[in-house]
Amino acid sequence: MATKSLRTEPQKRLQSLDALRGFDMFWITGGGILSIALSKITGIEWMETQMHHAHWEGFHFEDLIFPLFMFIAGVAIPFSIKTKLEKNISSKRLALKAFKRMLILIVLGILYNGTFQNGFADGRIASVLGQIGIAYFFASLIVIYTDTLRSRIIWLVGILTGFGIIQLLIPVPGVGAGVLTPEGCINGYIDQMLLPGRLHGGTFDPEGILCSLSATGITLMGTIAGNILRKKQTTDWQKIGYMAAIGAGLIILALVFSTFYPIIKKCWTSTFNMLAGGISFLLMALFYLIIDHWKFQAWAFYFRVIGMNSIFIYLFTRIIDMQYVTEFFFGWLAKPMGKGGDFFILIAGLALLWSLLYYMYKKKIFLRV
Repeated sequence: MATKSLRTEPQKRLQSLDALRGFDMFWITGGGILSIALSKITGIEWMETQMHHAHWEGFHFEDLIFPLFMFIAGVAIPFSIKTKLEKNISSKRLALKAFKRMLILIVLGILYNGTFQNGFADGRIASVLGQIGIAYFFASLIVIYTDTLRSRIIWLVGILTGFGIIQLLIPVPGVGAGVLTPEGCINGYIDQMLLPGRLHGGTFDPEGILCSLSATGITLMGTIAGNILRKKQTTDWQKIGYMAAIGAGLIILALVFSTFYPIIKKCWTSTFNMLAGGISFLLMALFYLIIDHWKFQAWAFYFRVIGMNSIFIYLFTRIIDMQYVTEFFFGWLAKPMGKGGDFFILIAGLALLWSLLYYMYKKKIFLRV
């Protein structure tokens, strides 16, 4: 893995961005399972429902977690790439770096899928990390080779409109146009033709070719938020207002267009892009308001520690069986608790993970691609 494996934390960071990234990763690394356990204890069924993806059409909280991470990745692009461009680092060099990052994430995604474990037999190539890498690469290219925010907005509108046209108007042989079902969607047709290996959804892959390209949209939305946050001439309240207004506008547009163009995560419709992006803008505005403007930062430290090593903890929880590790050390405390023991193991597991991340944070070990 050709990465800069050890990098010290920069002296000045947008703390709200790290906290929001950590908040997002919290749900992936145990928060979701914890919520399901709480739902069973309290009998609040909607809590568990929100921790599962919508079956096809619709939107649950679980459907926000992945696109929110992509949005956050986009927010960081202006802070890294634009800063380097201003220091006269060549566009070609930055584009090559983004390309290498994409390749590394694709390989790590294949590793995450367990393809190496199974000897590449019936391996799955598409992955969450691969989709992040592909969308990040294309969003980075747009930022590198466009000079104005207006140009990026035009690109964003073009991406959302283009994928809407592809999904609604281009016919699938034997099915027709605009049939947004697992069997009829053009995403699955293209995945079956071009994507090697096993498809996660059988007839389609939720991280397949069109999904990965369409997700460039929400990553590009993140770059627009990053551009707003980076602008020194803009006051905090203006930044918050711009992000909140864009977020609300995207949500309204998504709901209006959803009357004929459904919100579907598994084929990453443009309406899903807009809805998830709109909510992400609102969350970014809220976190920035509380953490960077009002300076209420102590409560967010837990999430910041997670956010500083997000890719590491994502892979770590896949490779290491944390339930086994937690039971190995704390099973003697959990067994006398009966049904409450399972809940205790979840809490203890989260504590162990955070302790590891805190150790890395204190030692300034930040593993990034």
